[in-house]
Amino acid sequence: MKRLRIFNSLTGKKELFQSDTGRVGVYVCGVTPYDVTHLGHAFTYTFFDVVVRYLRYLGFRVTYVQNLTDIDDDILNKAKQEGKNWKQVVEENTREYLDDMRWLNNLQPDVYPRATDHIEDMIQIGVELQKKGKAYEKNGCVYFNIDSDQGYGKLSKLSARKMLPIANERGNNPDDPNKRDPLDFVLWQATKPGEPFWQSPWGEGRPGWHIECCAISMKYLGNTIDIHGGGRDLIFPHHENSLAQSESATGRHFVRYWMHTAMVRHQGEKMSKSLGNLVLLNDLRQKYDVNAIRMSLLSHHYRSAWAFNEEDLRNAEKDNGLFKKIWLAQSRAGAPLHMNDCERGFFDAMNDDFNTPLAIEILRKLAVRILENEDREVLEAKTFLNRAFNILGLVVEY
Repeated sequence: MKRLRIFNSLTGKKELFQSDTGRVGVYVCGVTPYDVTHLGHAFTYTFFDVVVRYLRYLGFRVTYVQNLTDIDDDILNKAKQEGKNWKQVVEENTREYLDDMRWLNNLQPDVYPRATDHIEDMIQIGVELQKKGKAYEKNGCVYFNIDSDQGYGKLSKLSARKMLPIANERGNNPDDPNKRDPLDFVLWQATKPGEPFWQSPWGEGRPGWHIECCAISMKYLGNTIDIHGGGRDLIFPHHENSLAQSESATGRHFVRYWMHTAMVRHQGEKMSKSLGNLVLLNDLRQKYDVNAIRMSLLSHHYRSAWAFNEEDLRNAEKDNGLFKKIWLAQSRAGAPLHMNDCERGFFDAMNDDFNTPLAIEILRKLAVRILENEDREVLEAKTFLNRAFNILGLVVEY
């Protein structure tokens, strides 16, 4: 069997996955709970669920961390819009998100930390960066100085000219009078009237977005983590900034393998809350079972952008019906059904940067083979199929 190779967003190449200790730390950027779960969320978190499952199948001891960004401008704006306390917005949407993930059969992360429980960890990183001359304070706000990091841009590979409009779309304020450079990003922001705040060496305020994942990932997985994942839209500025501040603070390589899922499109645009073109998981749950939705999601390679099409779900529902027939198939007295090529093909696909579309196609062909050979003994084939279902997080249904 081939060894696992993973596409690393930092190097732009597939690389052999290795761990000298057998332990693997996986960090995936979690949701900002100001709205309900859409299909783009489901695609990312279902894929990384399969990553964790497969690494464990291969024998690695995985610690899976996924954060909850429970303080953010979007949350505060939503609370104001709905006339609710910001904590109420967080709790309501977090409950719905976790319920959707359980329904999807996604494993609960080993650690599921809230940003607000790690304010002190974030402050410590800010202090360290300021001490090293990598950050500066003005009027109670602290900023990372991008000019202090010669490698800034190595993940996104964007020029400063291309960075600025993207950063501005994603929360950057280029006109902030406290900044030395429009791309310098916030580590700590001074409190504003009516907003929640915490105490810090720079006065009352709250952390910036990028420092949250930096502090949380390093707290639970160490200064260098194995896999850092999220949607492709996080590469810049979020992951670029996380990388810059982490390596500047510790002097250590931050992430060994960066992995990013492609965007899900709908109505000609990236599916997003801001555009209002969401396909909500809660709506799909009313019409399709969990295997149909998981197979539909995993029938797209995680690095390939795709557009929502309900025909995919209907086809996945048919495939699930096919697999249901397999579980009902009785053991027969004939010679065992030959399936070594399917098993080899399945694992070769998974080892080739998690090629789940090919893996599912191989399982589909095996199911057809089982049903077409009524005189053969199928116990071994069903045993392998069950193992593959566990890796993909599919549920055995009768």
